[in-house]
Amino acid sequence: MDRPNANFTLANAELAVMEQLWDADRLTAKQLQERLYPDATKSQHGTVQRLLQRLEEKGLANRDRSLPVHYFEAAISRQAYAGAQLETLTQRLTSGSLAPLLSHLVENGRIDPGELARLRSILDAAKDEEGHA
Repeated sequence: MDRPNANFTLANAELAVMEQLWDADRLTAKQLQERLYPDATKSQHGTVQRLLQRLEEKGLANRDRSLPVHYFEAAISRQAYAGAQLETLTQRLTSGSLAPLLSHLVENGRIDPGELARLRSILDAAKDEEGHA
């Protein structure tokens, strides 16, 4: 899965579709409709089709046309999309520096010990790579 263009922000409905695709790997439009609108009294098929078309146009979803029923899958990972959005947010709010965001999260207890240990490991690995370069 490729990294998305960081300028793509998903509307809430598009994000809901992507969440389903990330969780299930691949789904038909009907399966998406049933997951997104389980209690709908009228068909939401057109809505789901429009959302899928927009996601395809943005390069965030792929359609498999090899079978009579088309399947859809995410063209990017959840992590890649989240990372791109985080980069966009930090660029807008802090000129691209993650330090203020991380400081805030640590100081306000928003990072649990397991996540903090993972971050330490990542930072240590980056430091080691820098020292060997």
